[in-house]
Amino acid sequence: MSLDDALLTRLAERAETLLARIESLLPQTPEPDWDAAVAFRWRRRHSALGAQSWLAPVRHRGMISLDDLHNIDEAKRLIERNTRQFVAGRPANNVLLTGSRGTGKSSLIKACLNAHAAQGLRLIEVDKTDLVDLPDIVELVADRPERFIVYCDDLSFEEGEPGYKALKVALDGSVAAASDNVLIYATSNRRHLMPEKMSENLAAKHTEDGEIHPGETSEEKISLSERFGLWVAFYPFRQDDYLAVAAHWLGHFGCTAAQIESARGDALRWALERGSRSGRVAWQFARDWAGSHGKQIRQADAPSAAKPGRTKAGRTKTAKRATPEKANGSAAAGSARSIGLRSR
Repeated sequence: MSLDDALLTRLAERAETLLARIESLLPQTPEPDWDAAVAFRWRRRHSALGAQSWLAPVRHRGMISLDDLHNIDEAKRLIERNTRQFVAGRPANNVLLTGSRGTGKSSLIKACLNAHAAQGLRLIEVDKTDLVDLPDIVELVADRPERFIVYCDDLSFEEGEPGYKALKVALDGSVAAASDNVLIYATSNRRHLMPEKMSENLAAKHTEDGEIHPGETSEEKISLSERFGLWVAFYPFRQDDYLAVAAHWLGHFGCTAAQIESARGDALRWALERGSRSGRVAWQFARDWAGSHGKQIRQADAPSAAKPGRTKAGRTKTAKRATPEKANGSAAAGSARSIGLRSR
């Protein structure tokens, strides 16, 4: 081998080594550890070489169950039935859960995951800003045997946000067929996910400057929410509902019947200060009141807080139904059910 050939060989070897190092720095999506968890978060990191995205396992998820959620019987029936169909490989719909804050929308999705994880259900949490990556997520899991719910919490859009169009295409609109093992579940306080302004109605004038078809602006705004096949609405608590749920959680933390009755006034003041009566507020009050009276938190409570809610179908008398004992119930929980922080 001549000197020139030897030099060229060394240069080629060094070039291959350099390219291998550069390739390791380039953005790529590593293969997730599917056995590490049943819930994952889609993560994105920006660098000088571009954006790197990957699925990060959630090691400690909230262990809330469907039995922990009260007064949302119709919502539980709809969502659990849809999820059960999906896990069984039957047709199912994407789901949009809308309504008042703190009424159990997110908790219901987490409870469905825990109920069906053993049957192969998995959950991928995606931030609104990362919805542009939905095609990559679907492609990543399309060949997996598990069933995946892509979950986006507190979803709403302002005009011009890129995730709006990406979600529309992912729901129904891409030339590619939708993956059979992926559904999208989203929660929002906005029914149509987009702000709807009175000025848009006022601007609809049949003048030289007005739109020829002003109704098309409204059609564009509601077109995203209509691509969810199943809508479930949640409604605010009445005072009796709020007090009953607060009593339930006080019993859950080990408060006695007498303590639960004495906490009624404090529960009402707590809700008044926050301007809201919801399952979340009741849960927060119970944690504060029980902790200040020397109760110990149970290990099962640490990861997550159940937030009972109420749907339209559950507007009938629900104060007594709002405080059933949990599956691992105690005598204190039974006392809470009988007292229910009676509203006078």
